[in-house]
Amino acid sequence: MAKTIKPAPVPLASSPLRAALALLLAGLLLLPGAATRAASNAFDLAGPALRISVTHDGLTLPLSQVPNLSAGDRLRVVADLPADQGAHYRMVLAFLRGATNPPPKNWLIETRTWKPKEAAIDARVPENAQQAIVFLVPDTGGAFDAVVKAVRDQPGAFVRASQELNQAMLDRTRLETFLDAIRRHPPTDAARLSPRLAESLAIKLDAGCLLGQADPRAACLTQDGGATVLADSQTSSIAQTLAGAPANIALQLSATPQGGFGYYSAYIGVVRDLAQMLGAFQSAQLRFIPALGVPREGRIELLLNTAPSFSRPQSVLVAALPNVAPPTLPVLTPAAGPRLCLAAPKLVLPVSGAPLVFSTDYPRAMTLRVPTATGRMLDLPVTPDPAQGGFVVSNANVPADAPGAEAEGRIQGFWGFQPFDGPRFRFTNAATGSWRPDGTTLVVGRETPLVLSGGVPSCVAEIWLERDTTRRAVDWSAGADGTLSLKVPLADIAPGKVAILIRSHGVEQPQRLEMRAYAEVSRLAGFTVHVGDRSAVLTGTRLDQVTSVALGGVTFRPETLGRDGAVDRLVMRADGDLVAISPGTHPARALLNDGRGVKLAATVAPPRPDVSLVSQSLARLGPAPAVPLAIAAQGFLPQDHRLTFSLRAEGPTRFTPGDRVEIEATATRIVARLPVQLQDAHIAIASLDPVAALGEAAHGPLRFRLIQGEAASDWQPLTTLVRVPRLTGVTCTQAACVIGGTGLFLVRSIAGRGDVPIPDGFTGTSITVPRPDGETLALHLRDSPGAIAAVTLPADAPSM
Repeated sequence: MAKTIKPAPVPLASSPLRAALALLLAGLLLLPGAATRAASNAFDLAGPALRISVTHDGLTLPLSQVPNLSAGDRLRVVADLPADQGAHYRMVLAFLRGATNPPPKNWLIETRTWKPKEAAIDARVPENAQQAIVFLVPDTGGAFDAVVKAVRDQPGAFVRASQELNQAMLDRTRLETFLDAIRRHPPTDAARLSPRLAESLAIKLDAGCLLGQADPRAACLTQDGGATVLADSQTSSIAQTLAGAPANIALQLSATPQGGFGYYSAYIGVVRDLAQMLGAFQSAQLRFIPALGVPREGRIELLLNTAPSFSRPQSVLVAALPNVAPPTLPVLTPAAGPRLCLAAPKLVLPVSGAPLVFSTDYPRAMTLRVPTATGRMLDLPVTPDPAQGGFVVSNANVPADAPGAEAEGRIQGFWGFQPFDGPRFRFTNAATGSWRPDGTTLVVGRETPLVLSGGVPSCVAEIWLERDTTRRAVDWSAGADGTLSLKVPLADIAPGKVAILIRSHGVEQPQRLEMRAYAEVSRLAGFTVHVGDRSAVLTGTRLDQVTSVALGGVTFRPETLGRDGAVDRLVMRADGDLVAISPGTHPARALLNDGRGVKLAATVAPPRPDVSLVSQSLARLGPAPAVPLAIAAQGFLPQDHRLTFSLRAEGPTRFTPGDRVEIEATATRIVARLPVQLQDAHIAIASLDPVAALGEAAHGPLRFRLIQGEAASDWQPLTTLVRVPRLTGVTCTQAACVIGGTGLFLVRSIAGRGDVPIPDGFTGTSITVPRPDGETLALHLRDSPGAIAAVTLPADAPSM
């Protein structure tokens, strides 16, 4: 039976989530197309309710806590009908003794539910009984005799109905537990919770369904059938179901009826077979319909997949009770791992193998029994939690002597009426060992990895780095080998003494590891300078310790320190000219701020290429617009024009066919490389199509440099790129002019007779301005203060 789930605030039959759940359950068949065939058989109709209790050896439990009945158990069954119930029902409790052995007539007990003194059935489970079924029969003449005859004539059909309804109920408990857990958490937690829930409850989950929705707790899962109860369906064997399944699924199969416990069946298969079986008894008087029992707040609510009929043939509701069979305990497998720390808060004992432990109320009075260091036994309450994949231990008042260093605890309690001795776990305490570092040197200026061993990882609560009176948290993780991997934050700490503090659960004072943090010695990877340059680049790590580099009688001193990934780049400036040094590798010496000198090899590269701008010209791209714009000032490149410019090689530089010109729009940091055409080795020509090379967003100053192999010339200014609107027309009256077009937001203001500002974010397609005194309007473009585009008024415009 399912765990008690608080009902929705609206009636069950009208709850969208309940209805969607019913649709989901109707679609859980591993066969193609089954969901479509079964949509009409969903259990989404609210029926009556039952209150059932079971007494075994003097102990009474609600049916939701009873996984199986035993011969001699006393049952009390009460129909929980509304006070204004209009139709009278006779309730029949029937015991069956197998498919081939009709039950005696006295194994079918009836009562009239509308009679207060007869509302309950009190009965003892007879010897040799195997199943129990409750019928709700309309009070019509001969209806009870018809039920008795049907059960005695074909007991096997009702035996199968009992088994299949129990399977369906257990499948539903797992799905309802899954959805209830998702529903009780924020949508953002679904991605984290759903895999663990699916594993605990043995549900095959379409993770993309849950994780791709704004609210992954609702429609996608329930409407699309995104979850499937792991099952052997009516048409496939267990071996076929497990073909290619992971090993943990095979372990969970050991808890099926064939392997020892639980039910795994496709829900729609149950609906289809029940409809076929019970349909065989339809007559002119009665029609049997299945009722699925769902425990909810002390009652067994019956859900129907067919609307009951109160005219002939009248409907007989068929509800199943647990089988009468010897108790079968779940087989729980503890997860492998290091010893657990009993003092850790919110301790979870991970288990797998029996999803009904998480989805039903069968486990009760569950505790963890563990010996203390003094030999006494400690019993701590535990609660199964599918979202955490195990039993959550209530250990708020664990004494200081629990447990010993090599303690073994076990889960115990009851499975229904049967005592349950569950899996065992290994426990320890924080006093078992002491942490020691692995000998790693702590280096300031960066996050330093450090490994600790010798202690109990599961007991560690917090780790800090302490320097003087300041503490900061240390990120850490526990390894499978019992070690701790720390990331010690030393980025902004000076060299000197530090301490690592490890606080463990159950221990008042943290363990203190005194250590020393050292300055990292600079690692010099390379020093490069071009002949003729006064700046050089030093690469490596911890270059902040470098005070100078001496090369060929010239001293270079730090200018700008930057970082390229994991490598420092220090730009250094020479205090003189490099003379008589040819390209190649030369010895150099770096001086560090602690007085140490470090030898390194310096690369003297050939001179950088040197070029100058000779001339440039503009040509419109594409057809001319309806209203052309003219930018009178020099040094501007309209976005709809191509710029062609020529370069001259200076000094020893010579152009080669593989050369490229690199263009950068400095405002947007967009860079493009252009091929060059050679007039000869001294003159090269390049063309720039602004939109094609730099994109629509590029604007502002452009600069260029020549790229020859790995060497590049200095950046030089080229021009200023401005975006221009596209005008479609200008019409004027004696008082005003209307300018029409697109991209008018690119204009800052329009000058004519006065200055008309254009609002930021202007999205219109026309602007009205006063008519100017002259024959032109001046459009001040936003991309550059000096960029002014002139618009000539139409010749036929009226004069002032």
